[in-house]
Amino acid sequence: PIFTTLLYTIKFEVSMSPRRALHWVFKIGNRPATMDFLRSTLGMSVLRHEEFKEGCDAACNGPYDGMWSKTMIGYGNEDDNFVLELTYNYGIDKYALGNDFLGIHITDKEVYGRVEGEEKDGVRRIVSPDGYPFLVSDTEPGPAGKITGISLASTDLEKTSTFWCGILGLTAFSTSDSEITLGFDASQAFVRFVKTDSIEHATAYGRVAFAVPEEELAGAQAAAESAGFRILTPLITLKTEGKADVSVVIFADPDGYEICFVGDPGFKDLSRVDPRGDELLAEAMEGDRSSEWYAKKGKQKGSAR
Repeated sequence: PIFTTLLYTIKFEVSMSPRRALHWVFKIGNRPATMDFLRSTLGMSVLRHEEFKEGCDAACNGPYDGMWSKTMIGYGNEDDNFVLELTYNYGIDKYALGNDFLGIHITDKEVYGRVEGEEKDGVRRIVSPDGYPFLVSDTEPGPAGKITGISLASTDLEKTSTFWCGILGLTAFSTSDSEITLGFDASQAFVRFVKTDSIEHATAYGRVAFAVPEEELAGAQAAAESAGFRILTPLITLKTEGKADVSVVIFADPDGYEICFVGDPGFKDLSRVDPRGDELLAEAMEGDRSSEWYAKKGKQKGSAR
């Protein structure tokens, strides 16, 4: 079912949701190889790049306190496109993969013709240097853009629907005994869940982010708490030097997936494409001496714990 091409018809008379799908967060250990894969193989562009001296208060880089970087990459800005956030922790070169993440869906004939991989029903499955699957369809992009959605595993589709639709406010676009596809709006990227018996997130677990009107964040947190769901990071304002402050709430769904609600309009300002993104990333990779530092200490960069 991972290869299923989502070809359902949705009526567009429904007004667009003020909530919108933003990005999926990957932890990466091999930054140069991953960037080459995403740019050269999949044809994505760097949207912005930032370096941080210490861990994020909302655990954006995972449960790690050291230096890290964030690179946003995709096929267009987050106002109109679902993109990827790559977090790179300087002291870690490998993350254990679980069975939770099933793939990023890309719809583009040009990319499809360029990649090689296992193929089924017009979908080619390829894997990034860090082991993350990408599912490329031989069709033209639709309203959501080239990245059309993500697929995740679920141990209980009913509980998944109750949380994502009843608490977070997404709509079920299609359902069956084996999977359910959700989203805020038909013009946005979807979140697809496929039934499985058990889930192991391991250390490579990711996070999905959505923009939400800032005035709705406290109410969303209260709704989740009153229904007995976990809040991983209560409403907090994150500061980025030289950029807009943004407020976020991090939820956990019944299977432990992390969902970030980030407040607009702050995020719209924060997420503007930086024309120096490629240059800043190149400088960071050129200056990355973390492997050499560990070698001088007689050590190697470690796997995530």
